[in-house]
Amino acid sequence: MRREYITLRTRQRVAERARHTCEYCRHRDDYIYDSFEIEHIIPLAHPLSSNALRNLAYACGGCNGFKGAKTHATDPATGEEVPLYNPRQQRWSDHFAWTPDYTQMIGLTPTGRATVDALRLNRIGLQNLRRSLHRDGQHPPEDPES
Repeated sequence: MRREYITLRTRQRVAERARHTCEYCRHRDDYIYDSFEIEHIIPLAHPLSSNALRNLAYACGGCNGFKGAKTHATDPATGEEVPLYNPRQQRWSDHFAWTPDYTQMIGLTPTGRATVDALRLNRIGLQNLRRSLHRDGQHPPEDPES
């Protein structure tokens, strides 16, 4: 696996583009206990990977850790292997929604369901944080496409 340096300016641009919000679990970097990382959507181990902005996402350590080098995962509803959610090419609202109490993400599509499952987007710590933030009027986050 090759390692290429990601400049501080690139890191800042990725964080700003994401509104300082994990592009997978949707938590702001000032609310979550994990460190935030610049995640390669197509992992560095893949020959088509790069440090181009179109391949970089802002992710909390938990989401990035569970994603790892995955680009595909199994849809728990169908058993089919499908691509994971790509925040550069897909709209969040096309693939995900919140439960009525805003504590859990629901996958609306095979990609959404596989991503929720593979990245464990409903980890108990995230659910507890969402519950607290919702009580304080800080959750759900603003729609990233707006």
